[in-house]
Amino acid sequence: MINLETPKRFKGLVSQAQQVAQEIFRPNSRKYDQAEHAYPQELDLLAALLDGMNASGGNGGAGAAGVRRDDTGETGNRNGSNLSTVLGIMELCWGDVGLLLSMPRQGLGNSAIASVATAEQLARFDGKWAAMAITEPHCGSDSAAIRTTAVLDGDHYVLNGEKIYVTSGERADLVVVWATLDRNAGRAAIKSFVVEKGTPGFELVRLEHKLGIKASDTAAFMLNNVRVPRENLLGSPDVDVSKGFAGVMQTFDNTRPLVAGMAVGLARACLDETRVQLERAGIELDYDAAGPRQPSAARQFMEMEADYEAAHLLTLEAAWMADNRQPNSLQASMAKAKAGRSCVDIALRCVALCGALGYSETALLEKWARDAKILDIFEGTQQIQQLIVARRLLGKSSTELK
Repeated sequence: MINLETPKRFKGLVSQAQQVAQEIFRPNSRKYDQAEHAYPQELDLLAALLDGMNASGGNGGAGAAGVRRDDTGETGNRNGSNLSTVLGIMELCWGDVGLLLSMPRQGLGNSAIASVATAEQLARFDGKWAAMAITEPHCGSDSAAIRTTAVLDGDHYVLNGEKIYVTSGERADLVVVWATLDRNAGRAAIKSFVVEKGTPGFELVRLEHKLGIKASDTAAFMLNNVRVPRENLLGSPDVDVSKGFAGVMQTFDNTRPLVAGMAVGLARACLDETRVQLERAGIELDYDAAGPRQPSAARQFMEMEADYEAAHLLTLEAAWMADNRQPNSLQASMAKAKAGRSCVDIALRCVALCGALGYSETALLEKWARDAKILDIFEGTQQIQQLIVARRLLGKSSTELK
């Protein structure tokens, strides 16, 4: 059974993450929001610390690293990489989401590699920063509609296509590219390939200007006859229609709780700041009084706290289930949907409650409101998560329920 207290073995990690958030992320948050595309040099100083945080939690750590579900023979309750990663992310995103996404060697591509790579691939890509490229100009939420192709030619796959909205695409050493082996075979033919930066034909087209998370670079790429060694394919090269999309989608079961953790951390930042402002305004939060007897601002704040707690618990559950080798696709999508929506709602309501302070750049609330929106979009939009949840609960396939 899940225990909601932070495991003793992770308390050091959480404390380190809190320190990084307070002393590095938060003080530099506005600086890199105003200097879009500038690399946060302060993060280079964290490299050794990040490696230590990862080691302390097993395979995950405090960044966007993934987790393997190999059977270790352990029995009983297991608190592993997924939970340690989520706990670290919550603390770091209290500091700044964009800076978390800019942390070296902590990209979402690392999640894919850590989740499904062979032992040889894990060793070969160890210490590399990996981004992940899924979205295409005509293909956003419907990953099965990917048109980027991969054709086997001797000892290499030849990739052709276009990828957009690649988080950390410019700064990363590697990019995990999703491509299809056979467009006529549907979802089962979608595979992921590790493309090293500098590979001929792999061209950075532009960096996007964004609403939020400006500390993080978001890139667009063209792939023109990019030759990738066949040993850089993650997972099986076989097109198994019976398994459908399961192989590459396993990555999302690991990364969606991580994004939910980002949303939980940002929501807590908004609530902490708003609580301070309410106290300064003389508004008392009385948890023993009924809602109708509370000042309107206090009642709204408590409603947001309830939403936050629900998102927090769902996120912990999804991570814990992965650590204990339990299928968590439903819970991962529920956590992502709840946390993403709640984070946006909480951020905007906190801006409103704090009035001029919430809307001006004298505080970080307006920035957090801008940063929050992406957490309801990437790794699958709110609508896609609700669709996945409905399919799971009703026992419907993607063909039966669109």
